[in-house]
Amino acid sequence: MTFLVWALVVGALLVATVVVSCIGRARRLDRLHVRTDAARDGLHHALDRRAAAAVGCLPALRGPGAAALRTALDARTGLRPPPGDGRAETVENTLTRALAGVDRSGLPTGPAAELTDAEQLVVLARRVHNDAVRDTLGLRSRRLVRWLHLAGTAPVPEYFEIADPDVGRSTSAAAPSDPVY
Repeated sequence: MTFLVWALVVGALLVATVVVSCIGRARRLDRLHVRTDAARDGLHHALDRRAAAAVGCLPALRGPGAAALRTALDARTGLRPPPGDGRAETVENTLTRALAGVDRSGLPTGPAAELTDAEQLVVLARRVHNDAVRDTLGLRSRRLVRWLHLAGTAPVPEYFEIADPDVGRSTSAAAPSDPVY
């Protein structure tokens, strides 16, 4: 009789441990999904700010760099594709390349500084977003989470991969001259 009681107590403790572990992981997973959503919103805000800063620089630009920037900004207008579509990354990479071709030495100080700040914010926001996605995917990949479907119906977060710009670097700056011997 005592063996049966001990087996029931051990079984109850084991079930309680698994339940507590599942509840803890489900709560952590929920917090990670909230963090990922907030990071994605921050990334979209940073990308919008960069586009606004680029629009602010357009009046001071001339030549093929200005035309490429206008084209990239026109392609970006109203862009909010569903996650995992890939169009956003393509359009943002096009904008990054267009901004890299802009001669910043001819820009007024205010818009140039705003553009540099906005580009730095994009780099930081993308890293924060991708870190949140990495942490969320790491927890979602655990066996217990997969077996018990603790993620529920939350969509699987995806990385946002764009090329990091050379922040504040002017592509048309004069190359250093050869040293005189």
